[in-house]
Amino acid sequence: MTLTELRYVVTLARERHFGRAAERCHVSQPTLSVAVKKLEDELGIPLFERSKSSIRVTETGLRIIEQAQRVLDQVGVIKDMAQDGKNQLNSPLKVGAIYTIGPYLFPHLLPELRRAAPDMPLFIEENYTASLRQKLRHSELDAIIIALPFEEPEVVTLPLYDEPFVVLLPAGHPLAERESLTAEELAKEQLLLLGPGHCFRDQVLESCPPLVEAVTRHAGATSPALVTEGSSLETIRHMVASGLGITVLPLSAATAMQYHEDILAVRPFAPPVPFRTVALAWRVTFPRPKAIDVLSLAASQCRVIEKAKSDTPAVAASA
Repeated sequence: MTLTELRYVVTLARERHFGRAAERCHVSQPTLSVAVKKLEDELGIPLFERSKSSIRVTETGLRIIEQAQRVLDQVGVIKDMAQDGKNQLNSPLKVGAIYTIGPYLFPHLLPELRRAAPDMPLFIEENYTASLRQKLRHSELDAIIIALPFEEPEVVTLPLYDEPFVVLLPAGHPLAERESLTAEELAKEQLLLLGPGHCFRDQVLESCPPLVEAVTRHAGATSPALVTEGSSLETIRHMVASGLGITVLPLSAATAMQYHEDILAVRPFAPPVPFRTVALAWRVTFPRPKAIDVLSLAASQCRVIEKAKSDTPAVAASA
């Protein structure tokens, strides 16, 4: 059993295709196929079920491949230990964030990271929590920025900041005259929410129980629809600006684009204010702790929430 063979089976399990896996490993397909078969023969069990149209990891193979990934991670730790003087802030860092955080955090995070680690290239990606979870597990990403709760074996989470939710509504809407709003008041209005599958939608409904009834009525179509579902916060924000309804957004998203004051209004919730905790997550075995330290410090120093409050006097006054 060799590290190369372990790398081949981990890549094949990820790609589910011999050709793509061979390309990712920079070898020919026959070379990869022979190495995988050699490892299976040595172990005495098949790691993959092969057919003409697909490749599937066996149940035992899945456990072995997960362990192989841990071994490969530990190899990275050993290499860094062997080169103790090596600067951990020179190599690229691959960071992912969920769609409702990335567009509003990354523009502030990147300048902070450049100041703290000017020689560390940064690769960023936005995706759903489930996809980021998989990519973190398979070492395709080094760290991810998500909203808590987030549970994953052998993954560490570090809370970065709490972000309040606010109400975004057309400036001419009657509720814009209020200093703060309640979930009960929102439940009677035309709501614009993200569709099922978005974690922010779930957070809003969990934090604002009166909205659940409105969403349930919408799903059952037992009354005129009071809920319209969108695919992104940006789309929803533009829909509110067009007068199509009101919505609940994270504060950073609500203030990311400055509309004229006679188009949009941002209002805080009356206490208790719903919020989410934004956190950083990374594998326990990730071999560059200094890079994680710099990333977490930069994210904490971005002051995204403070800036958003300063851009929204009504929210700042209620804080």
